[in-house]
Amino acid sequence: MGVDYYKVLQVDRSAGDDDLKKAYRKLAMKWHPDKNPNNKKEAEAKFKQISEAYDVLSDPQKRAVFDQFGEEGLKGQVPPPGAGVFSGGRDGGSSFRFNPRSADDIFSEFFGFSSPFGDMGNMAGGSRAGSSGFSRSMFGDDLFASFRNAAGGGEGGPSIPRKAPAIERMLPCSLEDLYKGTSKKMKISREIADANGLRHIPDFTIRHFLVMRYLKYSAIQMISDQPKWLNLISYLNLLYTVAISFRPSTTEEILTIDIKPGWKKGTKITFPEKGNEQRGVIPSDLVFIIDEKPHSVFKRDGNDLVITQKISLVEALTGYTTQITTLDGRILTVPINTIVSPNYEEVVKGEGMPIPKEQGKKGNLRIKFNIKFPSRLTSEQKTGIKRLLSSS
Repeated sequence: MGVDYYKVLQVDRSAGDDDLKKAYRKLAMKWHPDKNPNNKKEAEAKFKQISEAYDVLSDPQKRAVFDQFGEEGLKGQVPPPGAGVFSGGRDGGSSFRFNPRSADDIFSEFFGFSSPFGDMGNMAGGSRAGSSGFSRSMFGDDLFASFRNAAGGGEGGPSIPRKAPAIERMLPCSLEDLYKGTSKKMKISREIADANGLRHIPDFTIRHFLVMRYLKYSAIQMISDQPKWLNLISYLNLLYTVAISFRPSTTEEILTIDIKPGWKKGTKITFPEKGNEQRGVIPSDLVFIIDEKPHSVFKRDGNDLVITQKISLVEALTGYTTQITTLDGRILTVPINTIVSPNYEEVVKGEGMPIPKEQGKKGNLRIKFNIKFPSRLTSEQKTGIKRLLSSS
């Protein structure tokens, strides 16, 4: 089955001349090979197909043949509208022969120059540089190279692109998040450049550059030749429109960060090349660094959780039972049956933080004690304590 030129140009079969021109202008600028150096082979194929589609659909005779016989019929020598037989018929009827045109010629005829992305000197009017007065040397070999240089790129031959430094951002997480694991969504905004890596250039800079560039090379011609001056106004407006189209767009993106149970402060999550795009530079990586928020009850010590409880001297000496709410909401009942000395720790096995590299394992919960001593004792209390302790 042949190519559907209407689909290629993304128009309806009832599209008029204005619709075809609008579609061709948009697609030709998008897929011009000079604008797509990174995928030039694909761009050349699409550019050629877009140009051929416009050439056929903008020509009434070619379009009529295509509508009736499709691409295969168009290229296989079929009769034009009104002809009764195919080429070579016995009655000697007229025939239609499809002669494809160069994609560059179609582009040049439509826009008035061969490429807005490199050779800027080929203006409309039936001729290349020369009769129109807008020679290639008017703007140099590559007008938009100057824009790129002004935007931060350098001149000279191709060089190995450098990698922009990583962008680091802290990611605050609660101890509960690091215990159970969670997902966080982060909204980022960054600049996306076109295939040539052109970055933002202010309106005034573009207009001023175009005018001054022309004055530098063609001041005498402008004064002596009024038609060229009038043509210049149209040309500069077109160049300005093209230049504006090179501006990078700002895009917003939602990044999902999956936080694994047991991750520690300082853990890094890297999103490769999510920084701003610019010419000659590989976009920076975006790195989020886990930052642990302070917790009102627990402190983390490696894979262990530490809690400090205030107890009385009586509790320290005689024991007690405590209840602790864990980070995942469970209630732990822990009996303290040992005499609690100032440096004593009660250890509850397997109730600490998850250990990421050891599936199913956790650290320990360590209970520290802050013993509250009485501020004063009566003589009778002192005597009683001495009697009890001395007898033990």
